[in-house]
Amino acid sequence: MLPFFQRIVVKAAVILFKRSFKEGGGQGDLKQQSRHRVVSLAYIIKGFLLISLGVFSAAFGLKSFLLPTGFVDGGITGISLLVNKFTGYSLSLIIICINIPFILFAFSQVGKRFAVRSIVSILGLALVIATVDFPEITKDKLLVAVFGGFFLGAGIGLSMRGGAVLDGTEILAIYASRKLGLTIGDVIIVFNIIIFLSAIFVLPKIEYALYSMVTYFIASKTVDFIVEGVEEYIGVTIISSKHEAIRLMVIEELGRGVTIYPATGGYGTHGHAKNYSVVYTIITRLEIARLRKEVDEIDANAFMVMTSVRDIKGGMIKKRVLK
Repeated sequence: MLPFFQRIVVKAAVILFKRSFKEGGGQGDLKQQSRHRVVSLAYIIKGFLLISLGVFSAAFGLKSFLLPTGFVDGGITGISLLVNKFTGYSLSLIIICINIPFILFAFSQVGKRFAVRSIVSILGLALVIATVDFPEITKDKLLVAVFGGFFLGAGIGLSMRGGAVLDGTEILAIYASRKLGLTIGDVIIVFNIIIFLSAIFVLPKIEYALYSMVTYFIASKTVDFIVEGVEEYIGVTIISSKHEAIRLMVIEELGRGVTIYPATGGYGTHGHAKNYSVVYTIITRLEIARLRKEVDEIDANAFMVMTSVRDIKGGMIKKRVLK
């Protein structure tokens, strides 16, 4: 029986290969499809590893620091810790019950792939919390607040880099901002203010609520560090009649790539439109002073606009860690 099924599988594979070859249009399309599969597989593996690291980091922060002391965090995780403190129910079960409705809501708001990854990451976090024993590291309240927030924030940030979330606060904020006309940041702030006001009544001392605010601050900054990276990139637009000299300076002196695109100025005081070339480049914030100096030496009247760049890929900029 086994050889029979093997022959069927081989024949089916040959048929699918021939069909994909015909539909793809030739060897070139097959190579493109193969490359696409390799890239997709690499991103899937990378996302899985990041989410796994995020799950264990968040679980370590919760079980080794926050749970033994009774501190809480902001967001859905903070609500889960408060409910656990007030009711004594399993934290794993509470995390699933509170987060899953928001993740299901994400199917329509964000996308199915994101929602599925988030469900897997939240279930993974609940499983690790329930089955893995982490040691209690310290009883010092300040150290608990700082390092508990750090490991929890690192877990959330790594999961976000992997294309998922461990906390449904952002999803709730997106929906509430559309309904209430507020920004997502405003919704998150209001949401966390409510959590910490509730913590004052649930936690045994106001001191615990204050330490919990420190935990939230450390966690949020750690998330920013993990998601955005240690370096802050600046996009610089330079308008000058000496654009060619500036272009060569950026390439040769700073070692950065540039983009040149044509533009037309307003009528202004001259009474007619003026055509010129615009130089655009991306640098790190540590290079701003040097760029200004070099541009001033070429054209003191050059017009420069600088904007923060949240994320980049490729080009002549050094890649970030975990990118």
